[in-house]
Amino acid sequence: MPFPFILPTTSSFSFSSSFNCESHPSLTLNASTHRGVVRDSLKKHKRLPAASQPPNLPSVLSNLNSYLPYLLAVDAGLSNKAVSGDEVSVVLTSTPSIEWRPTLSDHAVPGKEMARVKIQSLEYELFFILSTVGYTHTLLARYSLHPLYVTSGVPLSAQERTTAITTATKHLLDAASAHDYLARRAEGLATTPSCADISQSTARAMSSLALAEATLLAVLKDDPYPAVIAQDRNDNDREWMYKAPEIPKVRAHLFARLCLAAADHAAQASSLCQAQQGRGTGTPKLNDGLLRYIEDFQKMCRAKACRFFSIDAELSGQTGNALGWLRCGLQELGIEVKEGKKGGLSLSRIKKDWSEKREDRKVERGTNWGADAGKMEETRVIEMLDAKWTKVNDTMLTQAIPSPGTLLATLPSGRDMHSIKPYQIPELGRELLEAMRAPPDHSDDFGGEGLSSDDDGERTAVATSIGGFPNTPDISRSEGTRSYY
Repeated sequence: MPFPFILPTTSSFSFSSSFNCESHPSLTLNASTHRGVVRDSLKKHKRLPAASQPPNLPSVLSNLNSYLPYLLAVDAGLSNKAVSGDEVSVVLTSTPSIEWRPTLSDHAVPGKEMARVKIQSLEYELFFILSTVGYTHTLLARYSLHPLYVTSGVPLSAQERTTAITTATKHLLDAASAHDYLARRAEGLATTPSCADISQSTARAMSSLALAEATLLAVLKDDPYPAVIAQDRNDNDREWMYKAPEIPKVRAHLFARLCLAAADHAAQASSLCQAQQGRGTGTPKLNDGLLRYIEDFQKMCRAKACRFFSIDAELSGQTGNALGWLRCGLQELGIEVKEGKKGGLSLSRIKKDWSEKREDRKVERGTNWGADAGKMEETRVIEMLDAKWTKVNDTMLTQAIPSPGTLLATLPSGRDMHSIKPYQIPELGRELLEAMRAPPDHSDDFGGEGLSSDDDGERTAVATSIGGFPNTPDISRSEGTRSYY
């Protein structure tokens, strides 16, 4: 379940106020127009109710992808580089001043919205746009996976489940590609970014995290146990008898190694984020929610790997080793294993049940679900198998259970499933560039200086006419008055 990113918002900006394109005079106007659409779509998305935001994501992504070719064309023109075989010449007339509200940086005041940061480089404008593209792809992956965890409706068929996971995997790999491109592009920069959201280490960490989540989806596609757990909690499910899930021995071992590869990618992301945190006083920090999610995701991946090694051992008739691996998984999740535990109510059990019900309600509402990186779901699966196999071992086999430390020392290396493909940089078509050789028919200075990325930053107050009462429209500026005089 990918991380629930929050999309950033931005202020208005007129490209003609800082750039002049001699070869294609209309380029700055078109860039400002498409940027205005992006700004409005991000603001609109932020104001939507949480349940209405996922269906709006394709529109946001489309607007971002429409703006990118114009932004990249202006950036290429500053270096007199060719775009689609046509040379573009852009001159910097003044230092640009653009505001963005970051969402990954740590809050200076807890409970208060992050303050806006000012960037004075077109390079960091590109960083914010491309990182937002990556966040949007990740949120689309969450949107695709959400039906797999809903327990109030009819369970998905095998085909629907496969389609949802395949779609989510594609979005995560696209997100990893975008973040990887940013990390590579940042290698040649000598300036320090104004916030942690657009630093090189953060971009590389987000690329590793997206790759880790995509790798784990390759396991989820053929892992029957989470579906069985979800189906068991589904009140609308009319089936009362289940066939025990069967996983071939070879695939169980393969799934375990894929989980370890995902854990390695998550560990790399965590290390990069910690490096960002430890760069001294005054350096932008990342928020605790993201850091905690990456750590939990790494633990969950290792626990899932232990669970598959347990399945592999149980299929070989080694129930004692299977239970040992399950306890390794619980140890990775930070759950204490108590020997000789008895049934009944306890404070910890009541707290755990309450947390599970709260998470189920978040899934049903579709808001902020999966913030624990799937630790609760994996705990349910491991506890179900532990109860089942403990009963078998106590009554029939009575095999010795090895200690977790002995088993964890034998963990193999991970096996990668996916690789990050190079990001396909969008370019303007030759016909569009030729059309922009004509001078613009109007100015692009439509943003205004007072507009910001605040929710209430839109200045909608009605101007007072000269000699009139407050809150009355300015008659002298109306269209009808101008046409009359």
